[in-house]
Amino acid sequence: MLIGLLTAIAASICYGTGSVLQAVGSRRAARAMPADAGVTAHGGPNLSSTAKAAMTWEFIVGTILDFAGFGLGALASRMLPLFLSQTVISANLVITAVLSVRMLGIRLTRKEWVSIGVVCTALVLLASAAGHEGGHHAPIATHWWLLAVTALIIVGGTVAVRLLGGRAAILAGLLSGLAFGALGVGVRILNGIDPFDPAALLTDPALYAIVLAGAGGMYLHTVALQIGSVNGATAALVVGETVLPGAIGVLWLGDASRPGLAWLAVTGFVLAVAGAVAVAWYGNHDGADPAAAGPAADAAAPAREPAGVS
Repeated sequence: MLIGLLTAIAASICYGTGSVLQAVGSRRAARAMPADAGVTAHGGPNLSSTAKAAMTWEFIVGTILDFAGFGLGALASRMLPLFLSQTVISANLVITAVLSVRMLGIRLTRKEWVSIGVVCTALVLLASAAGHEGGHHAPIATHWWLLAVTALIIVGGTVAVRLLGGRAAILAGLLSGLAFGALGVGVRILNGIDPFDPAALLTDPALYAIVLAGAGGMYLHTVALQIGSVNGATAALVVGETVLPGAIGVLWLGDASRPGLAWLAVTGFVLAVAGAVAVAWYGNHDGADPAAAGPAADAAAPAREPAGVS
């Protein structure tokens, strides 16, 4: 349990730091483009603008941290109940919010700090109440359903971003979270890991759901960072990444709390999600505070333009 918790915390730090670096890179790339370039007919970023954002050094380093977070998160998903591992990993929201103060020149309000405190308190409650993880086996039909649902999330999210443009920030963040949640479920039920069996691994639909969820989730998260608040997008991601896999772990995979502490686990889970939603609600920063100075403020300073980036 302790090793699993430390692994999940390390994944959270990697993801949170990576999110802020990706936001810095995305916004720097947006500032370097003409106001009418890289947009769809609906005002959202097109694939070209997203690709240019992904070529900045900040975004590349952030992506490397994301891969590290993915590896650590995968280990945590197999060592802890999903409602605990996914929630601890999703606490990268706290890392994101704190680092955004320095790197994006954002000033958090008292309500945001209170919301972050609620998330941290909820994580303590969850860690105190969590029992051992359930099984790793699921019927093969579940693996196929996971792949189908993941494909629907990614395709639907891509279409929604193109149609809604700048209004799709929170939706893109939420769908990227659902994709990452599907990734966590896929890692948990993946065949051919223990014992290692390459044939079983390569023929498991869950493996391809993991690949699709990782790539598609990263794309949708990048778009959410381009067109909306880094804290709001990350908080929406947190909701999608925790609620669905947590429920699947409890209902179908046998995850459970310690005897007599189910109420504490439920309380912690609800508080964690509520805190994340509160940060999304109060964290709608369009850029750096005008008083912020230096390179960090300059990286976050672009005004809301027709390109739909902020």
